[in-house]
Amino acid sequence: MTSKKIPIGTIVIFGFFLLVMAVTYILTKPPERPAELEGVLRPDFRLLQPFKLTDHNNTVFDEKRLQGKWNFVFFGYTSCPDVCPATLYVLKSVHGLLVDETGQVPEDMQVIFISVDPARDTPEKLADYITYFNKDFIGTTADKAEIDKLTKQFGAGYMFEEETADGVYNVAHTSAIFLVDPYGRLAASFSQPHQPPTIVSQYKKIRTYFSWD
Repeated sequence: MTSKKIPIGTIVIFGFFLLVMAVTYILTKPPERPAELEGVLRPDFRLLQPFKLTDHNNTVFDEKRLQGKWNFVFFGYTSCPDVCPATLYVLKSVHGLLVDETGQVPEDMQVIFISVDPARDTPEKLADYITYFNKDFIGTTADKAEIDKLTKQFGAGYMFEEETADGVYNVAHTSAIFLVDPYGRLAASFSQPHQPPTIVSQYKKIRTYFSWD
C-alpha cells in the first residue's frame, strides 16, 4: 500500500491561509478595556433604533443627526430644581475643557438634552433653557410614546410625581450621562458623581479604545 503525498503547493496555501487568519484575528481583536473604563463602557455597543424628536429650533432630530459625532445625551426637564442644571453645568465644563485643549470648538462632539416633560417643555422653552448653558447644546423632546421608546433603548427611566399645585410637579429621572458613538451606538454611560476632568479623561480613552473599530 502506498501513502498519498500532499502536494507542497497545498501545504503552502494552507499555511498561508492560517497565517492570514491569525493576522486578521490579531488586527481585529478589540484591545483590553482600560481599567478606568470599567463600569463606564457598555458591555455591548447596541445600535440605537430609529427615533424622532423635535429640537429647540422646532426641527426634526432623529438618529441620523447622531452620525459622525460623539454624542453626550442627558434626559431631564427644564423645571428640574437641581440635578438637571448641575449636570448641564458639568457638560458645559466638559465642553470647555475640550475647547481649552484644542483651542477650538470640537466639531465631532455634541451635547443633547432630551426633555421627558413635553407637556411643559415646548421648543421655545427648551431654546431659552438649553442655550443658557451653551449655545451649541441641543434641546429636544417628543410625545410620551416616543420618549418611552427612546428611554427604553438607553436603559433610562423617569416617573412623574404628584402635583403640589396646578401644573406644578417634579419628575424623578435617571441622572446618568450617556455617550453615543459616531455610528449611532450606545457606547458608555457616566454615573454620578460627575467630575468634568474625569469625564474628559474617560472620554478620550473611549475614543482611543474605539479607534480599533
